Amino acid sequence: MFGKKYLNLMLLTLGLVLQVEAQELLEKHLRPDFQQILDSAGVNGVLLLADFQGSRLYSNDFGLAEQGQLPASTFKIPHSLIALELGIVEDETTVFPWNGEERAMSQWEQDLTFRQAFHLSCVPCYQAIARQVGLKRMMNYLAHLDYGRMDVSEQNLDQFWLRGDSRISPLEQIDFLRRLHAGELDLAPETMETFREMIVIEESEGYRLSGKTGWSVDQGVDNGWFVGYLEKAGKVYFFASNLAPLPGTTDTDFLQARKGVTVEVLRVLGFL
Repeated sequence: MFGKKYLNLMLLTLGLVLQVEAQELLEKHLRPDFQQILDSAGVNGVLLLADFQGSRLYSNDFGLAEQGQLPASTFKIPHSLIALELGIVEDETTVFPWNGEERAMSQWEQDLTFRQAFHLSCVPCYQAIARQVGLKRMMNYLAHLDYGRMDVSEQNLDQFWLRGDSRISPLEQIDFLRRLHAGELDLAPETMETFREMIVIEESEGYRLSGKTGWSVDQGVDNGWFVGYLEKAGKVYFFASNLAPLPGTTDTDFLQARKGVTVEVLRVLGFL
């Protein structure tokens, strides 16, 4: 009989093989016009979009799409799922009270619901969650969810997604989002239902846009993200943008560009 550790390793290996095979079945469409959009916005990096129904991947740089970066606040996606699954938060209306202490951003200096803390990227709120989850449970859930290559220890438990050696690539972000949308994460139905509503950014009669931004600065390196998916006319399109500001680009412009350039390429492709 095989031991449990060996079986888990075999299943993980099989999962990675299937992911690679699935990616190889997708047609890769190199889009130089994406780079022009990035240049115009004063940013550089990679835009990656997936149309699984059409078996197509679109990007300005497929090499960069395979390179790992710190997840920054995009980690709030699996982090929120873990918090819901463990009952640390009940639902999106659960309140994180502010204790009156000064925080890095004024928008965090108030009582926040779980949904608000998610979309406002409230670092202190999620650091508190991480400490409640604890090291062992965090590592177990990260393995269970197969989310990138997180480097977690007792010393960095409440900051491993913001600095250090944790890494996830745009391709891995899209794979995780696909499994999230498809309900393949083996989490409670209540967890999935609550989070799928919480991640929504915009909704109209014609489409629904869900996603999360992120921005980390580690050792002077800016690392910006916008990841998520667009649901429209019965189809789903996934995206993962990983960007950095060009010299002269202001912080305000960079904050807007992460989402702005992604929405623009969704429109260029005719998805939005």
